[in-house]
This record gives sequence, structure tokens and C-alpha cells, in this order.
Amino acid sequence: MIRYPDESDVMMVEEGFTTRDLLDSLLFKVAQTGSREAFFVANLEDVVKKHVRLLKALPRVTPVYPLKCNGSRGVVQMLAGLGAGFSCTSKTEMDLVKSTGVPPERIICTSPCKQISLIRYAASQGVQLMTFDNEVELGKVARRYLSARMILQLATDDSRCANHLSVKFGATLKTCRHLLEIAKQMNIEVVGISFHIGSSCTDPQIFTQSIADARLVMEMGAELGYKMRLLAIGGGLPSAEESRRHFEETAAVINSALDLYFPEGCGVEILAELGRYYVHSAFTLVVSIIAKKEVPLGQLCSDEEDAEGKKSFVYHINDGVYGSLGSVLFSNIRPVPVLPKKPPPDLPLHNSSFWGPTGDRLDRIADDLELPELQVGDWLIFENMGAHTVLAPSSSQGSPPTQIHYAMSRGAWEAVQLLQGRRKSPYLEEEDRESTCTPPCCGWEIADTLCVAPVFTPASIM
Repeated sequence: MIRYPDESDVMMVEEGFTTRDLLDSLLFKVAQTGSREAFFVANLEDVVKKHVRLLKALPRVTPVYPLKCNGSRGVVQMLAGLGAGFSCTSKTEMDLVKSTGVPPERIICTSPCKQISLIRYAASQGVQLMTFDNEVELGKVARRYLSARMILQLATDDSRCANHLSVKFGATLKTCRHLLEIAKQMNIEVVGISFHIGSSCTDPQIFTQSIADARLVMEMGAELGYKMRLLAIGGGLPSAEESRRHFEETAAVINSALDLYFPEGCGVEILAELGRYYVHSAFTLVVSIIAKKEVPLGQLCSDEEDAEGKKSFVYHINDGVYGSLGSVLFSNIRPVPVLPKKPPPDLPLHNSSFWGPTGDRLDRIADDLELPELQVGDWLIFENMGAHTVLAPSSSQGSPPTQIHYAMSRGAWEAVQLLQGRRKSPYLEEEDRESTCTPPCCGWEIADTLCVAPVFTPASIM
């Protein structure tokens, strides 16, 4: 049985709320405890809306969520209830997914370089689906888990993406037939093809070529006697900061390519591994300043004219790149902190630099920002902090994980309960749908979509 987020663990708020609306009350509660620890605010409604948007735009696709992007229990539980599958790269991630009641058939072991212990653990848990892109990985699985069901990961042309993942992962078309032949010799079953396009893909046509390549490799597999019934397309869908138009253009390209190369009725299940898409805009990190130092004028500002009449400050905050701001290193971004409340317009601005709590030179968060003078104990906000910031909880962690406060509107919560079949809801009534589920009320448009949400159940390939 799927274990869903408990209502007592989620702040129920008004329709149309924003994370900023919650900060005053949260900061007040934190102040009462005397704590100045960093914490996250996670908007689960944003996650669910992304899910609905995906189902409408790509009706043939079932999402698979990679825990390496964000392993927070609330997100995993919510997506599990919505029917998503899960991509895991470690024992810890598998444990978290299984603890929510997700069956092993909805889990894919996608680590590109699996340790022997991970293969054995997956076997003990009945997780059969695994990815591979080279002969060495095939050999490791063949010697220890003959009943595994392998997915061949293809390299893509990611020259127009921010992250060039194909440098490290994915088999080229020239090597695919050889790998399929080796798998046949090892008596390993290959059941599908996958590819992953990196984040911030600027050219949707990359999907067309990648889907065409996947069709070609499936035909190679058919010639060798394989029954391939799974296509997993990964990444590349625009996240919150990018335009809705770009999302719709990308979805249209994917749909057209699927209709051309994998038409409905062909017997191939379509999955999409999406991490950043779901969580990027849903998480806000709140930190406090723990140290402050004024530095000589011009030390932080290279332009002498700009430095005239200003002060320069270095601030240290209580979280950094070795904690919740790990995306600074992982994704090479520079998040910009903002103040909880807009300062008076007449306050002078000074050049400001922000660093994490360590003395490491890599623990640099943001530079050259024009802000009023701040004080130790002041709070700062980092928005769009859902991707590569929250690890799956583990008993071996050296320090407690950053606390997460989950929030959701009552209407969204009831809509999710409807999908999960836990209680009756006014969304079931046809006459209520237009008034309760469409803009301008809450922007949901969910009634029909959620009622037919697909669930990742690849029974045909097991």
C-alpha cells in the first residue's frame, strides 16, 4: 500500500498562496524557538501542478522521478501516490521509495556504474529493471543477477544543452548492436531503450533524433530476438524559470516524434525521467547570516567609480555548497539571495558577497550584489532551490538534514486524495468541475486529467 504524506505534516493554506506568504508565520515560529537554523519551504502543490501539466501535454508518457535530483520524503510520497515510477542510484534511494509502499516493478536502478553491492541489493528487493551502456556493466549483472531486465542507454547529441552528459554516459549507435549481441551471449534480457537529454535543452529537435535512434536500436534488438517494450526518454523539459511556450513546443516535438516512430498500439510503453522539472521551483531555502565583515573599499568591486561612497561586506550564512546549496557546485549556478521583505528605497546599497559557513574557497555562494547593510541574524531567501539540494535521508549522514516545511492548499489536497481514492470529493461531481477546477479560481484544470492519470506498471515486460 502506498504511504502518502500525512495531513498533519503539511501546512494547509489558502488557494493561490505563495511561499512568501508563509514566511512571516514560519519565521515567527522559528524565532520563538530561538533557532536560526536553515530550513526549506516545499510547495507540494507546485509539484502536483507540474504533474497535471505533464499529463495534459504528454498524454502517452508516464513520469519516472529520479531521487538523485531531490530525495525529500514528501515529494517521493506525493509522486508515488500520483502513479509515478522512480529512478534510483543507491540503496538509500531504493529504501526510501520502498518505504512508501512502491512495488519493485515501479523502480529502475539507473546508476551508470553500479557497485556489486547495489546489484545484489536490487536483486534481493526484486528490482529487475536496470540500465547499462557498456560491456563491463553487462558482465557485472550477468554474474550476479541473471533475472535482471536491462535497458540500453543511448548517447544523445547534447551539444546544445547546458550539461553534456553523453561525454560520460550512453552507448553510441555504432556500439549498440555489439552490446545487444554480448547481452544475448550472456543470457541477459534487454527490454528497452533509454536516453537522457541534459537540463536547459535549447533545441527540442534533439528529442526527434534521439527517439528516431531509439527506434533503430529497437529494430536491431528485434532482429536478435529481443522483445523490447519500453522507451524511457529523460530530461530536457523546461523547468519553472523558462517559458510555458518553450515547454509546449518541446512537448509538441516529443508527441510528433512518438507518433511517427512509436505510434499508439505498437506495444511500447513510454516513460519520461524528470527531476528538475518537478522540484526546481517548488523549494525555497531560508538561511540566516552568522558572520559579517567589512572589507576595504574596492576589494569586492573592481570598478573604482562604482566603489566610491560605498562599503563592501562579506557575509557568511549557515548553509553552503557542502549542504543545501550543493547545486552551486553540481550545476555551476550562482543563486541570488533576496530579503524576506523589500527594504525602504532610500537605504544606501553596498557591494556584498555571500559565503557558506566553512573556510573553504569553494564555499562561495554569490558575489557583487547591491544590497543594504545586513546584520548577523538576518534572514535571506534563495528561491528555485529544489534541484540537487535535498539528499534522500540516510542513517549514515553526519549531521541532521535541513528541515523541510511542506505546504499545500486545501483544494489541491482534496484533488490529490480523489486521485489516490482515499475519500470522496466535490471534484467528482460533473457540475462542480468548471467552478472548482478551472481558472481563475485556482488554475488547476485537474478533474479529467487526474482521473485518468497513468501509473507506471510495466507488467508487459516483466
